Amino acid sequence: MSEGEYKITDTQGKFLQVVKNGRKLNDPDWTSGRILLSNKRLILAGNSGKRTIPLSKLNGLKGRYDVNQAVASVSDYLSVEFDNNVVLLSVSGEIDEFETDIYGALLDQKMLLTKHPAVEGGVVQDTEWEKARVKIDEGQVNVAIASGTFVAIELDDIGSVERATRTVQGEQRTVLEVEHTQGDTSVETYISGKTRRCSLLESLLRKGERKSKGGVELNEVEKEVLMALYSGVSSFEIPDFLGMDVDEVERIFERLIEVDVLEEVRKRREVTLKTRGRNIASESINEK
Repeated sequence: MSEGEYKITDTQGKFLQVVKNGRKLNDPDWTSGRILLSNKRLILAGNSGKRTIPLSKLNGLKGRYDVNQAVASVSDYLSVEFDNNVVLLSVSGEIDEFETDIYGALLDQKMLLTKHPAVEGGVVQDTEWEKARVKIDEGQVNVAIASGTFVAIELDDIGSVERATRTVQGEQRTVLEVEHTQGDTSVETYISGKTRRCSLLESLLRKGERKSKGGVELNEVEKEVLMALYSGVSSFEIPDFLGMDVDEVERIFERLIEVDVLEEVRKRREVTLKTRGRNIASESINEK
């Protein structure tokens, strides 16, 4: 490896190219081999040879790209885009861990500008733009602000991601407006930086946004519980407020935690709404 380069992940997997120089390939098939990721490049090594993809060429990571049955039959893979090419990667371990490693290699310790909180509880804040560095962990984007503030954005608790153009330190720049929760409060964190960094970070944040907005089937009683929580009723007061048995409420809490609608605060039984839960509760109230 070159000076300053270090290995992040070295695993077995399979890969195939589905787009070459902007054109879809006809009926491609998987190649088994070794997938190595460093802080500077991605190496795909199979029986037919080795291919090196500099991380500086990566435009982003996408979801499924099912071009044929051979691809559709694989449950988990990443679509890697670079120089008008798309290569699919499937690893022997957890694909989410591998995806985190790639985003980390692309974004960790990169400098950004952030405004936090730009909005808190629906109220615009008089907050200044500050320098910050980003660190990607599994399921979370961590932002360390120069003034000492640390912001943890959980991907499964993102309400929305908007791309806008705003004046940042006297210049018109691309800004990502990320709505998420901090404690029990809805906040918006604004992030700006170099175009490529913003695009890469946006693709990761939107993955969380899609998850929090994903559909989940709830019955009417479960929706009543969510609407009560959304209206400010304490989780301890739910049984009396809705005239329900304590054990029944406990079972509903368990179910809603399992489907990522509630987050457990502590045992016996305090819970708080996650972004998906707030979305469902708000929609249910509007339907009444």
